[in-house]
Parts: sequence; structure tokens; C-alpha cells
Amino acid sequence: MRLRCATDFPANDRDAALIADDSDWATAAARGYRLAVGRGARPHGISLSYTRLPPDLSEVGDGDVLTIDPRSGRVRLLYRRSSRHNFFLVTQRCNNYCVMCSQPPKKVDDGWLIDEIAQALRLIDPATPALTFTGGEPMTDWQRFTALLNLARDLLPDTAMHVLTNGRAFASPEVANAWAAVANPKLSAGIPVYAAVDHIHDYVVQARGAFDETVLGILHLKDRGQRVEIRVVLHAITAPRLRETCSWIARNLPFVDHVALMGMENTGFAIANNDTLWIDPLDYQEQLKAGIDVLSTAGVNVSVYNLPLCVLDANVRPFAVQSISDWKNAYVEECDACSARNRCAGFFSTGRPQLSRGIAAI
Repeated sequence: MRLRCATDFPANDRDAALIADDSDWATAAARGYRLAVGRGARPHGISLSYTRLPPDLSEVGDGDVLTIDPRSGRVRLLYRRSSRHNFFLVTQRCNNYCVMCSQPPKKVDDGWLIDEIAQALRLIDPATPALTFTGGEPMTDWQRFTALLNLARDLLPDTAMHVLTNGRAFASPEVANAWAAVANPKLSAGIPVYAAVDHIHDYVVQARGAFDETVLGILHLKDRGQRVEIRVVLHAITAPRLRETCSWIARNLPFVDHVALMGMENTGFAIANNDTLWIDPLDYQEQLKAGIDVLSTAGVNVSVYNLPLCVLDANVRPFAVQSISDWKNAYVEECDACSARNRCAGFFSTGRPQLSRGIAAI
């Protein structure tokens, strides 16, 4: 269902009136809504069908998209029109098993998720600037997913589509051809490369041969003129080798569209593997500075994601991006007096956050 202000007329039976105050009840009924959604109790004498929002669903507004289970009354928020960070979970299945995975994969039958996304896409504001598709591995059922990308292109032609994928499926020319056939210039793939050495990358993703398939997949996509971002999550296995990894990317994959060097979200498998993965960002600043230098010198577009400005070297800060999704973004007490807060990524509020010893107001 799409939420609409009660004063607006519904476009179809997928629109529900958002009840903001008591006067909205009569207005919603007069406008012809079949369903109302709000936080308070339904007044006596109102026959309009009603779903009450749960307390933990803190922000909803006009144009947002919900799923409502009529039997259980369970409500999930799929899309927020006011957010810059809307994403869809395509599947929980994956052929990698990354040691720091924030969304640990499951062997489940969840093909219904693609059907749900297809319904939601029809309700999303066409002015939405960007959507992300994630998993699991979205290319697990690549034929259905590329059909979904075709639908998204047709319904939202001005929306940038970013798919977080391990890239291994594109080692198949058939899959790479299907992706390219979507023919959406606003479509991009975010693909991880964790090291310049195959066995280190394969260890991080816990899949033998993954490095070779990933690199071949990147080459297949770029050979077909597709947009590719390389992602490197920084932890105790990848960060000490970052200079080498970035040099390898600059020499062998300088034609990629973007490289994102990313602070780790300490949730999912990262918590279980904390002793192996945790490294204070202060302790890899020289590697980070050297990696950015080699990439930028080679003309490769590079950014730093998910790290607060105060732990970054002064030469690295210009590359930092406010990248953490708004629904899991937080700041700490030291940020209150910081002059750079309004341009800082801040911290993840999810999982079990670990803070650098370098946290301090700028």
C-alpha cells in the first residue's frame, strides 16, 4: 500500500489514507479511501478499515510504501519517499559466506521477495533519485532479477539503480549479456574486491575460486559498457594490504567507474569474528592515504565510506562521503561540539558498534 494524505484523492485501491489528526477520518471516507493507516485508536462510529502503525515504525509520510499482512496486522516499511537511502532486499541466499557479512545468508525459499518488489516499484515516486538492490546475492535467480531491473527501468526511468552483488554470476557471458540488455544508463553494479591476491579474497568471502570469477565478471561487464563500482570493506585482513590492493586495481582495472573504501559495519558475522576483524581506523591511515593516492593519481574515482572525519588523515578527509543510511546512522557525545558534524558520516547504530580511540570533535 502507498500512503497518501487524507486530503488527496486515491489514485487506485493500493492507496491508503494517512491519518494525522481526527479530522482526517471524515476526509478519508469522503475521498473514497478503503483503508486508513495511523497511530491512534480508530474513533467510534468510523467504519473505514484501519491499520494501526507499530510504535517502532517511527517515521512514515505521504508517498511511503508499506506491506500490511491483513491476518496478523504486521506492517513493514518498504520505501520512504523522504529518504536518500531506499533499498530492497532481493534474497537472503548467497554463494559467498563473507567473514564480516552484515546480512548473513540463509538457505531459504524467498522468491516471493522479487514479486513484492515488483508490486512496490509501481507505487514509488518517479522522482526518487536512487534505489539500491541488495542481498544475499541478487543475481542468485538472475533471470527473474534482470526482468525486475527491466521493470524498474520502465517505471522509474530517471532513478539511479545500484545493485550490490559479488559479481561472480557475470563470469557467465549469458548473465553479463542479460544485464547489458537491460540497457539502463543509470544502472550500476557494486562489486567487492578484497585483495590483490586470490587466496586472500577467497578467504574473506569463504569461497574457493571466487576471486577469479569476480574479476572475470567485472571484465565482462566493462567489456559491455556497464557501470561498475569496486568496494573494499576495511578490516584487519584487508586494511594492512590496502596499498597493494589499490595499486593492483589502478594497474588492472583502471576503467571501473568508482572505488569505495569502506569502514566495516560491526554487525552480523563481524560480531562473531570480531577478534579476527577489528582494527582501529587510526591504525590503517597510512595504508588508506597511500591507496587513495595511487588510485586518484591513476585517474580512478575513489571515495571513503562509513568512517567519521575525526579518525581520517587530513589528506583523506576530502574523499569522505556521508554514506551511512539514515535509518542506521548515529552520532556520539563527542560529535555535539564538532564543527564538521554536518558533513560527517558518523557511525553505524546497528549491531555492536566499536569506536576508535581517535574519536574527538574537530
